[in-house]
Amino acid sequence: MVYVQLDEKQRILRVEQEPFTSMTKTLPQDNPDVQAWLASHALNNRLIDLQRSDLEMVRVLEDLVTVLVDRGVIRYTDLPEAARRKLHVRAEARATLDGLSGLLGDADERIP
Repeated sequence: MVYVQLDEKQRILRVEQEPFTSMTKTLPQDNPDVQAWLASHALNNRLIDLQRSDLEMVRVLEDLVTVLVDRGVIRYTDLPEAARRKLHVRAEARATLDGLSGLLGDADERIP
């Protein structure tokens, strides 16, 4: 059995293994609605993880472009105009954040 919270149309809002204050009923774990909710919830969590990873990859790609330009492997002007604009905007934002680091505290306390 699992503990669930249902909305006014009897749609599942939350499923837990343990009782919780806003639960409205219990259902068997193999209930089709519970299984559908769990599958949807798992998919949503994977999408969130992928989105987080995408944000991390953006930073990796920015750094990769910087290294390639610094080493002379490519020229900044070899990149399409749209890519140069986006990199420039992000570089300015990162520089601004670095300039504000003294206001935010020690480097160890900064958000990466």
